[in-house]
Amino acid sequence: MGFKMGIVGLPNVGKSTLFNALTKTAAAQAANFPFCTIEPNVGEVAVPDARLDTLAGIAKSKQIVPTRMTFVDIAGLVKGASKGEGLGNQFLANIRECDAIAHVLRCFEDDDVTHVDGRVNPVEDADTIETELMLADLESVEKRLAGLSRKVRGGDKEAVQQERLLQAAQAALEAGKPARSVEVSDEDARAWKLLQLLTSKPILYVCNVSEAEAATGNAHSEAVAQMAAEQGAGAVVISAQIEEEIAQLDADEAKEFLDELGLDEPGLDRLIRAGYELLGLQTYFTVGPKEARAWTIREGTTAPKAAGVIHGDFERGFIRAETTAYDDYVSLGGEQGAKDAGKMRVEGKSYVVKDGDVMHFLFNA
Repeated sequence: MGFKMGIVGLPNVGKSTLFNALTKTAAAQAANFPFCTIEPNVGEVAVPDARLDTLAGIAKSKQIVPTRMTFVDIAGLVKGASKGEGLGNQFLANIRECDAIAHVLRCFEDDDVTHVDGRVNPVEDADTIETELMLADLESVEKRLAGLSRKVRGGDKEAVQQERLLQAAQAALEAGKPARSVEVSDEDARAWKLLQLLTSKPILYVCNVSEAEAATGNAHSEAVAQMAAEQGAGAVVISAQIEEEIAQLDADEAKEFLDELGLDEPGLDRLIRAGYELLGLQTYFTVGPKEARAWTIREGTTAPKAAGVIHGDFERGFIRAETTAYDDYVSLGGEQGAKDAGKMRVEGKSYVVKDGDVMHFLFNA
């Protein structure tokens, strides 16, 4: 399991440039005019993880298979989109399908790139998008509540639960707060997620700065970071221009280029890490002579559920998991060394998988 992140923002903030760079494709046209992205573009990228290369080297794996992250480049929004302005509600279904939203904000000054509102103010831009999403959610909630009334009167338990959750969302939205501000119990979590409210999605603010400010950020990105902290959201500073240039280089050239700019890593790495943290994701590995592979799971996932990410039969027929911590696997020279040192553990159904675990599952077919 990877995860799907929708890239949203006002026109001309660098969304499509960033998408092109991250996916190393030209699938999304990047141009200096509004609505150059008419249909959502979908691209997958390998999630960079140096641990996977290390494990493959120790096991002499013939193939390395990283986990993947999906980006969805969604058409630019404008004020009034929830009422049909610009491209109207065309973007809504595409956002609903995403696990999180990467909200790209223009944090650079450039007279040659038109801003749809004629000024650079990323905090106001963020508020514009959030308002449109809240208005769209409020309209959706009101329609759903009206449609549930008959089932609620008939005592349908699922309808009663939906009504309660929708009313909680409605109260938040009418108070000018996003749906994610609603506290949801564990027993309501699944039903809440199925509502697919746009403002219930976790937000990662992506501050698109100029090449010269990629390492340090600027006053605009600092204002966004403060806003994100107040909201409990994530924030990351990236130069879409730099990412676009890196996408055209090989690994050695890219490293040299980043060194010259005072950067330790590409923005993609920071973006993915921030996304993982936002969604509470982690990685475990399966390693052997045939392949070394990374798998993404949510924090708190038990061994059978983690096995099910590979194949449903692994979860249904789960017997046990032979598990080695990443550091032990590396320091002891692989599986046999870990076994000899007593560091390979046999874990059962209640085991909660840790980030970096190297696992081998035994199951009944």
